[in-house]
Amino acid sequence: MSASVLPSTFVLTVLLAIGLVFFIRASVKDRIEVVRLASDQSEVSLLDQLQDYFTQRAYRLTAADAAELKATFEGFVRPSMVMAIFLTLLAVIGLLCLALMLIILVPSASIEWLGLTVLAPIAGVFYWRKAARPEKILLQVEGSSTSDAGLLSVVTVTAHRDELAELQRNLSLKPL
Repeated sequence: MSASVLPSTFVLTVLLAIGLVFFIRASVKDRIEVVRLASDQSEVSLLDQLQDYFTQRAYRLTAADAAELKATFEGFVRPSMVMAIFLTLLAVIGLLCLALMLIILVPSASIEWLGLTVLAPIAGVFYWRKAARPEKILLQVEGSSTSDAGLLSVVTVTAHRDELAELQRNLSLKPL
């Protein structure tokens, strides 16, 4: 290889390794969102349906205010074995690429650079420990208003974005 290509390839490999570190860190980031959803049910029946739904999804009711139609649920998010393996595999590939670049640039200690790949399981362990966490869901059903479609109840849900997508799909709630 040309002498000018090696340093630029090494810089790109280091930048990709840095990106990999940020990707692994982002895998455990909370993605909490607030969404307002509409339903054609009354407030009380909608709150009951939401309570049944979250109870079936292994959340437990921790606080409820019947006067203000509020409820708080807590559950435990388990880490995904597939994601832990995937992140470990990505770390192996990234560290192997970095080791190969170091072997080319510093050939005197060539085989020792491959030892960097033993650090790859740290990515899976990091994910496994940080992804296992309690999660809260906050619900507030607001007053009804009449519209062309009839009675309209609005619920404000604060939860993880994946849980919100499941909620909308399973209960046919429409975003406002």
